[in-house]
Amino acid sequence: MIDLRSDTITQPTSAMRQAMATAKVGDDVLGDDPTVAALERRTAELLGKEAAVYMPSGTMTNQVAIRAHTEPGDEIILEAQAHSYFYESGAPAALAGVSCRLIPGQRGLFTADQVRGVLHPQNIHFPVTRLVCIENTHNRGGGSIWPLDQIAQVEAVAREAGLKMHLDGARLWNASAATGIAERDYARHFDSVSVCFSKGLGAPVGSALAGTADFIARARRFRKMFGGGMRQAGIVAAGALYAVDNHRDRLVEDHANAKALAEGLAVLKGIQLDLASVQTNIVVMRVTAMPAADLARRLADAGVLVLATGSDLIRAVTSLAVDRAAVDQAIAAFASGLA
Repeated sequence: MIDLRSDTITQPTSAMRQAMATAKVGDDVLGDDPTVAALERRTAELLGKEAAVYMPSGTMTNQVAIRAHTEPGDEIILEAQAHSYFYESGAPAALAGVSCRLIPGQRGLFTADQVRGVLHPQNIHFPVTRLVCIENTHNRGGGSIWPLDQIAQVEAVAREAGLKMHLDGARLWNASAATGIAERDYARHFDSVSVCFSKGLGAPVGSALAGTADFIARARRFRKMFGGGMRQAGIVAAGALYAVDNHRDRLVEDHANAKALAEGLAVLKGIQLDLASVQTNIVVMRVTAMPAADLARRLADAGVLVLATGSDLIRAVTSLAVDRAAVDQAIAAFASGLA
């Protein structure tokens, strides 16, 4: 089976499993797990932040960040297709008590002028806006990368208005691999940064939230409140630590495979695909020959798994689990399924 549904389907390599099996552990809620502490230090170092905290998922790191930056009744600004809004079960409202001011972006990206345009005047009738959230790379934008100068322009407007900045960097590793821009150079524009270890890096579990020491101390309280405190978590943190140190450089292979997949699919009748939109490891295509769900079922019958993300949209994601031979087989399956 060739699984292109997501990069979350990756499984630990033999070397990663060995690192996990021999990890030193302790009670992380009590601050006693040395492997978790090492992962948090390494993550903070890579992102140029004072501290970091390990959590079970990217949803939790995003939502803890939102809660730590805000108080109930506040407002946050984010793109209309942002993961924190679109795929996290209404958590900003349920867990932080905040409302979301949505900006319609272009493949997940918005401008400084758009942020300026949604800011409220100071008036008791309006919620207090506290936070601007950016997602880089952007999932529903097809793995799109935020240009560094555009981030800086948005940050300038946010700072002028007294707002904090949060980066949903679940796939920040991919942005850095594709551009050569270090993760810390992206992160310096943000007060908090969330990164994921269980997508392209191939670890089995977890994400981390980074920021100032004071912010992370506050975030730890909300991690506990939200049920994210883990005990002997060093076993899974060891997989994440191995991934950070050994799998970041190979992400360019996933990007090359995504480009090869896109090039093979773009010539097929019944598929519309903009090759320029494939910047990292996500390929989003429009299906014109039949409903996207029908094609996804045909592909599954042929041993290729993809996600129908709309009535006429399919998403395919390359990862550690997909080599070039699998890409060629997937292209052939698409051709047969469209015939």
